[in-house]
Amino acid sequence: MAVERKFIAEGVRKARVEKYLSKELKRAGYGGMDIARTPLGTQVTIFAEKPGIVIGKGGKLVHQLTQDLAQNYGVESPQIEVQQVNNPSFNAQIMAERLANALERGWYFRKAGTSILRRVMDSGALGCEVVIAGKLTGARARTQKFTEGYIKHCGEPSNTIVEKGYAVAVKKLGVIGVQVKLVPAGAKLPDHFSVVEQEKKRPVQNASVTPVSDTDVEEPALPDEEFAEEQ
Repeated sequence: MAVERKFIAEGVRKARVEKYLSKELKRAGYGGMDIARTPLGTQVTIFAEKPGIVIGKGGKLVHQLTQDLAQNYGVESPQIEVQQVNNPSFNAQIMAERLANALERGWYFRKAGTSILRRVMDSGALGCEVVIAGKLTGARARTQKFTEGYIKHCGEPSNTIVEKGYAVAVKKLGVIGVQVKLVPAGAKLPDHFSVVEQEKKRPVQNASVTPVSDTDVEEPALPDEEFAEEQ
């Protein structure tokens, strides 16, 4: 297999695994996953709001997930690790799922979008963007965007700093896609700088010179005068 075909096949496999885990772990607050190759196999790290649901009673669910990844998706020797999301407000995937659930429950799209935006920003995020697209109010589809703070849309910071999440809400008129982007608190932005004040140098104090009068200075005696005094 050529190198290009191998990369494409791995990308397709990762997308299928992402879709499968998002569907199976919806109740657990699925927050994304990470796949890494190791000498012992494939390390699959699952981020969830409720790790207990992912593991299941006696590890039954995580064992079933391991079998499905190996048999149905061709993951070589999968080893699943579950990590808890400490702050769900900084996880874009969890926020997108909550927004989709709110839309499915009948929330008005403006209220649902602004609610998610306010929750993310109140948690201390540097920026957030919520995009809702689909048949929102009528038969014609449209897109609504809510933005606040600082968001990068291109370049390396958009891939390394910005967290992205996507979910789908199924309604009677059709499906509505929601996308959440956020910059978590503490992220180091490339264009951020701070001005450091230079320390002021202390002025050099001039040495004081005390004038000396002629009377204070004793003149040294000449050798002939000293000899005459001794006689």
